Amino acid sequence: MAQEEAFSQLVEAHQTSLLRMCYLHLQDRQDAEDAVQETFIKAYRSMAAFRGESSEKTWLMRIAINVCRDMRRSNWFKYISRHVTPELLPEEGTVITEDTLMLNMCIMAMPAKWREVVLLYYYQGLTMTQTAQALGLAQSTVSSRLKQARACLREHLKGGYFDE
Repeated sequence: MAQEEAFSQLVEAHQTSLLRMCYLHLQDRQDAEDAVQETFIKAYRSMAAFRGESSEKTWLMRIAINVCRDMRRSNWFKYISRHVTPELLPEEGTVITEDTLMLNMCIMAMPAKWREVVLLYYYQGLTMTQTAQALGLAQSTVSSRLKQARACLREHLKGGYFDE
């Protein structure tokens, strides 16, 4: 019974952030919900093997990213039209401004390797170390990708609100 209770607490604590992350990766609410469900199934099956070398959030984010990658690789995924609509993101009370929409669209247009570090570091609030653990990368690689992503954003958002 203790494992089910611990798992319920894990789901309650992280389901919204996982749904948001999966939505940003897959750009579809139903696919994101499926990915989160698959993430929790995989997490439940391997809870006993979790060694605690990272935080639970980092561990779950790594599983979720791998699930999203697998989904994106599948053949049927390529034939579905996807449009990011920020107002559908599962976070209440956020007012979407034109500048925020522009920033989100630029992030979504980035190569996946940059987008993943930006989403984990800035949107999920993971540290550089946690981001590296979640992606299975060296911390220096994460730092380099963040630097490249910032340069890309700076270039695309020149002259706007974010150009300070």
